[in-house]
Amino acid sequence: MATPLDKTMLASRHVLTVFFLGLMVGLLLYAARFIYKLFNFATDLFTMSDDDVLLKLLYLLDSALVASLVATVAIASYHSLVSRLSAASDGKGVSWVGEVDPGNMKIKLATSIVAISSIHLLTMFMKMGDYSDRDIYMGLLLHGSFLAGVVVLGVLDRLEAKR
Repeated sequence: MATPLDKTMLASRHVLTVFFLGLMVGLLLYAARFIYKLFNFATDLFTMSDDDVLLKLLYLLDSALVASLVATVAIASYHSLVSRLSAASDGKGVSWVGEVDPGNMKIKLATSIVAISSIHLLTMFMKMGDYSDRDIYMGLLLHGSFLAGVVVLGVLDRLEAKR
């Protein structure tokens, strides 16, 4: 039989809903900014150099990766910590959410961060004249740290799976 403290602690998980809803509102605002960037890209497309077109596309790709990261974290975390999401009867539900375990989630988050970091590093290389050597080295060091973190998480996840 659960004590009142046990019931209170378990019920407190619903406070997390505020944070997950906040992430969804942030995602909606980020989508509005994405549409604004897309509109500016479309209107300037034929007057930009090829390098600028590529950079703008990379910014759009970066935005899509960040948005996917936020949505994945919010939905999977809500599903695992607050309330199970029910799958729709037509097969278009959220059955994939149940397949995201904490170890899998950490690796997905880390690889998304590496992908976002890669895009930023590529934009730095394309506009190398705008950055100091120190900025470029720091970007490489940070990216390498993210990459090493993904490798360590992958190895630890594999080792844990073997237990």
